[in-house]
Amino acid sequence: MMLGLLLARTGLQVEVLEKHADFLRDFRGDTIHASTLEVMHELGLLGEFLQRPHQKIQHLAVSFADRAIRFADFGHVPTRCRFIVLMPQWDFLNFIAEQAKRYPSFHLRMSTEATTLIEEHGRIVGVNARAPQRQLAIRADLIVAADGRDSTLRQQAGLRLKELGAPIDVLWLRLSKQPGDPDEVIGRVGAGALLVMLDRGDYWQCAYVIGKGGAEAIRGEGIAAFRERIAAIAPLLSNRVAELDDWNDIKLLSVSVNRLVSWARAGLLLIGDAAHAMSPVGGVGINLAIQDAVAASNLLAEPLRKGRLTLRHLEAVQERRQLPTRVTQWLQVAIQNRVLRRLLASRVTPQPPLPLRWLAGSPYLQRLPARLIGVGIRPEHVATDELVAPQASAQ
Repeated sequence: MMLGLLLARTGLQVEVLEKHADFLRDFRGDTIHASTLEVMHELGLLGEFLQRPHQKIQHLAVSFADRAIRFADFGHVPTRCRFIVLMPQWDFLNFIAEQAKRYPSFHLRMSTEATTLIEEHGRIVGVNARAPQRQLAIRADLIVAADGRDSTLRQQAGLRLKELGAPIDVLWLRLSKQPGDPDEVIGRVGAGALLVMLDRGDYWQCAYVIGKGGAEAIRGEGIAAFRERIAAIAPLLSNRVAELDDWNDIKLLSVSVNRLVSWARAGLLLIGDAAHAMSPVGGVGINLAIQDAVAASNLLAEPLRKGRLTLRHLEAVQERRQLPTRVTQWLQVAIQNRVLRRLLASRVTPQPPLPLRWLAGSPYLQRLPARLIGVGIRPEHVATDELVAPQASAQ
């Protein structure tokens, strides 16, 4: 969606296909990072964007029993917005869609699913798509697959995936927020358990981290036992765990960390989770995807406008984004294997690791994780010019 907006600003004809009738998918990532907010500023959209309901996060903390440790302070990140934002992903996507529709060359097809690639003479030239009551064949100079970690088009293209492994899965749930609850994003560590609480205004979106493949065993214990697990690690939630009526209120995210060896074929580029599935550690998946889109727009808009797009141009996108992807995944895997795996195996509430104790004692050091999470490695900036005047209001 972001890439479609960026390319439509330059006058290029863009078709975005969304297989669902709306964007209302719960428990998607909804962390809008400082670097993404910087992109919104560069597009002249930041003020309007921040008028949408959201929560500002300026610090991150983790709690070990009764000891809370603040480990990230976004107050010094080198961006216009020195905070991150929590906003439901459907609201973010709707906002981007509204802005993109102001450009006459942007077209969004809802309830339209790309099913197969169209290939001619070794080049991808389009997609076959399924829409309500009809089949479509859509041709384009460039097909961009941003269809997630289980990408259909990636499988069609036969691109090789490198698995990095993940020892965790996540159970997502929501519980009401009550007066007196904290305002920070909080990770709560208990005996063999970790719960991350994200402030969504009137409720908490919670991620209960479990060992890889452990969901069935937890379900086998029954919903009452699971409520007790939540209350034990987060006593402040004990008076509302009854809101979890049954397992339909709890969604499993099977965590995977991987990346493509090659992100492109002639006429085809993969970005976001389709190119590199990220761990939920740090909540940086959206940030990486948006950065991919900005880099792709910067590098591809001019060749597309001139009708001279080659495979080499597409490979340049991967070269630009390869380092940030690899470094971020390396950090995530290190945290998963050296911290989370040990934490989940512990039978008692562990003591805070030494690096966390260092961070807690030094506000200056708290700037480093804030920089890595909020800005990331090699942040991208909009380098394309707006060549088409947007219409006054979305259609």
